[in-house]
Amino acid sequence: MRNSFNFFTFFLVCYPILTASTVVFNVLDYGANGNGQADDTQAFAKAWVETCASLSPPTMIIPSGRTFLIQPLRFVGPCKSNSITVKIDGNLVAPANPYSWRCDGNVCHQLVYFHEVYGLTLRGQGVIDGQGQQWWQNRNLYRPTIMEIANSDNVSIDGGLTFKDSPSKHLVLNGIDSLSVSNLNVEAPGDSPNTDGILLQYCTNVHITTSRIGTGDDCIAIVNGTSNTRIDNIVCGPGHGISIGSLGRNGEEDKVEGITVSNVLFKNTSNGARIKTWQGGRGYARDIHFEKLWFHGTVYPIIIDQFYGGNQYTTSEHAVEISNVSFRVMVGISSGDDAVVLNCSKAVPCKDVVVENLHVVTAGGKPAAYGCENVFGRALGHLIPRLSCLL
Repeated sequence: MRNSFNFFTFFLVCYPILTASTVVFNVLDYGANGNGQADDTQAFAKAWVETCASLSPPTMIIPSGRTFLIQPLRFVGPCKSNSITVKIDGNLVAPANPYSWRCDGNVCHQLVYFHEVYGLTLRGQGVIDGQGQQWWQNRNLYRPTIMEIANSDNVSIDGGLTFKDSPSKHLVLNGIDSLSVSNLNVEAPGDSPNTDGILLQYCTNVHITTSRIGTGDDCIAIVNGTSNTRIDNIVCGPGHGISIGSLGRNGEEDKVEGITVSNVLFKNTSNGARIKTWQGGRGYARDIHFEKLWFHGTVYPIIIDQFYGGNQYTTSEHAVEISNVSFRVMVGISSGDDAVVLNCSKAVPCKDVVVENLHVVTAGGKPAAYGCENVFGRALGHLIPRLSCLL
């Protein structure tokens, strides 16, 4: 009787653990070839259906040593489990010819799209290759991103994934609360158009760290609806830097706040720390802080531009309000003449802008120049250039 009781007690304690064990779904078991030539789209779709239907925390496996040719895929939830892992160790490739893509309504938005997949973890050491070269040559085509994750809270991306040569943006993260990105590699030529590394919109409670991003556009772009975001330990370049915006295009009301960017090396970029807004827009960019940044061959290391997409002689009574912005501990070499450009609107000036401990010189070793328009704040500490406009 005692032994029966002990066994029953053991069963009650262990049953939840046993039933919560991970279930594995390998795309090879659903007919994927992985030879880089056969279309593996349907095998991935079938594997996802069973992955999403699993009551136990599932892992969808894309194995190493193989290359999987895929057409646009939609991984749609909500799923039965609130913890889902997709392990990408193999290589995913898109069709090289834009006209070989099969898209809804002949418009391609994403190669891989996750929607309402809560508790999603992407990890692995695989490569997702958009083969964007032919797309870049034809500017008349609507160019897709490699991957978008939308409306999928508690998302983690880690493990050394590589995104490369997207036709347009590489990774769009849209409408996510609680997001962690680490050990990511993004690769595209410096002249590839609109190939942002990571784009954040409507995201909150975000941490992006320990990643290398080199593209033909922003390494990281932070746009409307994003808040409470930390970005650190990034190597950025080539590319257009780390940008807040653009915001306020076509008179839109955009809001970004609570952003901290630290410990970033910018190598051969057109910009470093940048805030860019359109004339006529509304909303705000506030509580934005850049600190401990290094520049090597950056044309504009620090820039606020409230006239993005136009010129300062075409003004509006409306503009996105920029306030409570700081740039602290900035060191390096500018490949242009200007270390700091703060170009703000007369109608809606930039307020509470702080620059502290700045040392940026030109490639020839001379102090770089600076420019300020309609900006209010202060400059502190060691300052090269001097930034007398804020003293």
